[in-house]
Amino acid sequence: MHIVLFYHSILSDWNHGNAHFLRGIVRELEGRGHRVQVYEPENGWSLQNLVEGYGKEKLDELQAYYPGLSTNFYRLESINLDDVLAEADLVLVHEWNEHELVKRIGEHRANGGKYRLLFHDTHHRAVTERESMAKYDLRHYDGVLAFGQKIRDLYLQEGWTRKAWTWHEAADTSVFYPREQETYEGDLIWIGNWGDEERTAELHEFLINPVKELGLKAKIYGVRYPEHARKALADAGITYGGWLPNYKAAEEFAKYKVTVHVPRRPYVEALPGIPTIRPFEAMACGIPLISSPWDDAEHLFTPGEDFLVARNGEEMKQHLQAILHNPEKANTLAARGLETIRSRHTCAHRVNELEKVCEELGIAESKIYLTPKAQVLHEQ
Repeated sequence: MHIVLFYHSILSDWNHGNAHFLRGIVRELEGRGHRVQVYEPENGWSLQNLVEGYGKEKLDELQAYYPGLSTNFYRLESINLDDVLAEADLVLVHEWNEHELVKRIGEHRANGGKYRLLFHDTHHRAVTERESMAKYDLRHYDGVLAFGQKIRDLYLQEGWTRKAWTWHEAADTSVFYPREQETYEGDLIWIGNWGDEERTAELHEFLINPVKELGLKAKIYGVRYPEHARKALADAGITYGGWLPNYKAAEEFAKYKVTVHVPRRPYVEALPGIPTIRPFEAMACGIPLISSPWDDAEHLFTPGEDFLVARNGEEMKQHLQAILHNPEKANTLAARGLETIRSRHTCAHRVNELEKVCEELGIAESKIYLTPKAQVLHEQ
């Protein structure tokens, strides 16, 4: 297939967690022989922040992890959709795009476009910013790929689309896999952005306070940490590492004995079953994971076996002590999480699911399956 993808950015993951999964999907599609073209806005805010803060050399570094990864920059006022979509078989438009672009692509499809057109939603805004999401004009789209059942159902219930599929995020196991490590640099690592105060209380209860009270050696990476957050980390003896390119996360996981997952409040309260990308990636790296509570309503994992669940800060301390002082328990937990990822939740699995959607949409199998249909999933 000739596949055209409209993303906010594939080059930058500065405060742009969707780039993790989208890169993996592009790599997997290209590995199966598809022709993939990515389009992202010129001067997008994520890429601007990356370059201004860390320099263009970070884009060169990205190529070491994703050789040949490329994009096409466009301006909304001048993009020529006739040229861009002339040979397309499948077009995916991510929800971090301007309303106007989403509408124009739909109109292009309605005016004779031969391709199949899907909207791809990987965020909680359908619940938390419903008015804004309702303004996306999806009348001429063939359907929606939603990263959780609750989001999929909402699109159908609100009449925003006629067809929708659940398409969870997953780990890019070409980058996220266990690294050999003879010695550790510390006890605990956490990778995540502070954000919009959506989980401030939870970060104190399940991360900062347990580290402080147990006297652990810990390091935290992420962006958008306000002064009060950095002060809290310093008071707890936690090293703050700033922004970490996502493709380096696997190397950092290998230097520590345990990590935690602290989902944002919208996911816990309004979006059961959606864990976000971080736990997929952590388990893919073979590091033991402990999570604050979230409802695995879609049965993606087996809580208590793939990862541990701490119902409160005191239980988090107990789990941390158990993992840090019992290597056998730690290894068993990590191995189980890794096996679940490799057997069910890689980008290769998600491309298999996308291929089935393409069949439903009537794309010729000869275009969908350029490699054998029963393709063996790669493992790292």
